[in-house]
Amino acid sequence: MYSPVVRTSTTQVDICDVGAAREIHKTNTKFLKSKFYEAIIAKGIENVFNTTDPKFHSNRRRLLATPISDSSLSKHQPLISGRIQLAVDKMAEEIKSTGATDIFKWWLFMATDVIGELSFGESFRMLERGEKNQYTRDLESVSSLQPIKTTFPNMVDIARRLPIPIFQKAGQTTNRMISYAVQSLDRYATHVAENPDNHKPSLFTKLLDPEKSGLSRLEIVREAQGYIVAGSDTTAVTLTYLVYSVCRDIRVRDRLVAELASLPQPIEDRNLRDLPYLNQVINETLRLHTAVPFGLPRAVPAEGATLKDEFIPGGATISTQSYSLHRDPEIFPDPERFYPERWENPTKDMKDASIPFGGGSRICIGMHLARIELRLATALFFNRFPNASISAKDGMSDEDMIMKAFFLMAPQGHRCLVQN
Repeated sequence: MYSPVVRTSTTQVDICDVGAAREIHKTNTKFLKSKFYEAIIAKGIENVFNTTDPKFHSNRRRLLATPISDSSLSKHQPLISGRIQLAVDKMAEEIKSTGATDIFKWWLFMATDVIGELSFGESFRMLERGEKNQYTRDLESVSSLQPIKTTFPNMVDIARRLPIPIFQKAGQTTNRMISYAVQSLDRYATHVAENPDNHKPSLFTKLLDPEKSGLSRLEIVREAQGYIVAGSDTTAVTLTYLVYSVCRDIRVRDRLVAELASLPQPIEDRNLRDLPYLNQVINETLRLHTAVPFGLPRAVPAEGATLKDEFIPGGATISTQSYSLHRDPEIFPDPERFYPERWENPTKDMKDASIPFGGGSRICIGMHLARIELRLATALFFNRFPNASISAKDGMSDEDMIMKAFFLMAPQGHRCLVQN
């Protein structure tokens, strides 16, 4: 049995303790993001997600937070709901024609279209196309390529000149992700210029006005790149595991369907926020299948720190991870079981241990959008497919759903087939 504090290398420590996690991730913490984050997006690119500078983060988050706040997003609910409804319609068509639907594919298309339209005023039209293209393949590969980018950032640059396939792939994917952001922003900037008094508002509208934001075009591109990745793959993965988990337990499915049956039509987010069982299902999914389950590396302050009675020297890297915290049997009895009812009356330790979106001042800026999408997608899906179950078509099995994680997590098979 390991202790809660485990040294993983000469300069790195993992810790699994609620009190320590609370101290590390609190607001105004001295434990700043480590250099690990600088290579996640691309070498040399700094944005609100990967910056290690607290002043930069504070200033940039102040600019970005309002458009993606819970209150600001309420006016976008029809757009979000419309994209989710189209995804569910596409799933129904696929079930009718083939007997099963790949929910991971459709959730990825949906989340990509939503973040595209919210950020750039125009959907990527993935749902209308209905098939994977280079863009979605790049999104799917982001997770598996992150270890290459963070461990060998210099090699990714060198691979532009040397024929090393794995490093070339990482570099090419990064370049394409940048180009997607550039092209999307250019289209939206043109739209705004052509319609100065009647343009569609987006999350980046104010940033495109130099008098209001003070950001250069390059800085806006860097933020847009982060939004594309963080706003699509993560939500799609969480929704896929939610549907998968509910479909595997008829008791949970039927209770959820019964609660949703009482909703007035059309289904709106304002009627979902206080539904007890729906939110318990979402919280339990985020506990077991958060999209970033492993280490959140932080730099120990220069003076060092004592956590869980262990002194950690300054300059070391310390990581908390939701995967372990969310499976602490003293806090979550029978931790591997998908049991939404455990959130009916959560203890303080349960609330403190739950960090699916991180914590403190570095908590995920897209958390409110993610929760809106999770509520609406769950409600619309199980309202449409009350008898949904996992399909064995094309050899689909539990092995497809093994969590494969580097920094972001995705199902091993990159698919989840469901029938109704």
